[in-house]
Amino acid sequence: MKGNPLLAIGSSLLLGLIGVLLMDSTITANDKKTKPSVCANPHPEQLCTAANTCGSSSSPCVLEVKRTGGGYDSSVTPNIPGFPKEPGPICIAPGTSVTWKGEGKNTGIMVDFGSSSPFDPGGTIMGGSDRPVTVQTKNPGCYKYTVGACNPGSIYGMCGDSDFDLIVTGSGK
Repeated sequence: MKGNPLLAIGSSLLLGLIGVLLMDSTITANDKKTKPSVCANPHPEQLCTAANTCGSSSSPCVLEVKRTGGGYDSSVTPNIPGFPKEPGPICIAPGTSVTWKGEGKNTGIMVDFGSSSPFDPGGTIMGGSDRPVTVQTKNPGCYKYTVGACNPGSIYGMCGDSDFDLIVTGSGK
């Protein structure tokens, strides 16, 4: 007795599709490890110390963005001597001038705080290694943000990006 070849092909395609979907969800689940946000802390400003506070009202803070993890992630490094390799949040005092720039040659950056930005002017910060962007901190609080580092010729969505926390302290430390 012969089987129905269309049924066999359809079943094989369906099993293949299910396998691909299961593999994709496993890869996606393991792709980015979500770290807990310090903004969930009821008093995130208590996490600010001299070791993670960048700049002051009289001294600018420079935040350098670069691609990491084979180009799939980004990192932000402040101009704080001895800033830890596994950084926690970056703290900044209100009124501090903050300069965002790309690390190395030809690195474009995008920094997005969503609908709530601690800076003036607000909105997405777009610049690069040859176009640093300077903004002023204005609103104390804890902010989650996404930062992306792009190489020249990158297609939208193909920049390394990562999520971080920024604390604007309640006083000019």
